[in-house]
Amino acid sequence: MTTGAGTAGAGLRVASFNVHCGVDGWGRPFDVVAACRAVDADVLVLQESWRPDDGAASTAGCVAAALGYHVVEEVLARGRLLRPDPSADARWGPGIRRTVSSLRLDGGLPGRRTAARYRPSEAGSWGLAVLTRVPVDDVDTVGLGRLGRDRARRLAIRCRLAVDDRTLTVLGTHMSHLEQGSPTQFRRLRSALPGPGEPGVVTGDMNLWGPAVVALLPGWRRAVTGRTWPASRPHSQLDHLLVNRSAAGRDGAVLPLPGSDHLPVRATVTPA
Repeated sequence: MTTGAGTAGAGLRVASFNVHCGVDGWGRPFDVVAACRAVDADVLVLQESWRPDDGAASTAGCVAAALGYHVVEEVLARGRLLRPDPSADARWGPGIRRTVSSLRLDGGLPGRRTAARYRPSEAGSWGLAVLTRVPVDDVDTVGLGRLGRDRARRLAIRCRLAVDDRTLTVLGTHMSHLEQGSPTQFRRLRSALPGPGEPGVVTGDMNLWGPAVVALLPGWRRAVTGRTWPASRPHSQLDHLLVNRSAAGRDGAVLPLPGSDHLPVRATVTPA
């Protein structure tokens, strides 16, 4: 269902959702398409889209095909997605004190996660995608580099879209963690953002709290505030949607959808 994008004053519903490769912490799949249908965004940024090497469509590709999106997708890392753990219980995952989980990115230290190493798995790629129902005037990527303690390269996908007879620039990203040195990436991202006279949105899993994100991206303000992680009992906001002074965000919300370890964020954005 579209939301009237391009109609005067309507704006765009923009959302971000870290889908955790479409599985829970035990490796059990959840219905990503149904979750994204419930998000109901004109522009949807997905982090941790998984593409298996067997030729099947990626997580983002499946969502796009089912819901009528055009998709732009970039690979950030290689890895292995583990099959469901036979010892799984009713919890989302095994918890932070245990070392078994459902995803292994290439480059990790061997020998410490013994139980997970011997579970069946599939090889594939782990990435970032922007899905849009709105025609894209231009799209490119902004390299943010790979930090020494991170197993993935990082980037932003930048799209320019027509809305309300204006051009709105949307950047979707997935940042490294603070302890890996992410402020370096935020500086690179800042240099690629639209200027104060150009309506813009930047959204994604920032792996960082809201006040710090705003401090690292001066001139940008949060259109959504609320706890997004971990989804089963959220205590922190790591997923953000920010607008600059030439754009207005309204109806900002954290959406309580099950499946991933992150909750999606969504707001309606209108060029000011």
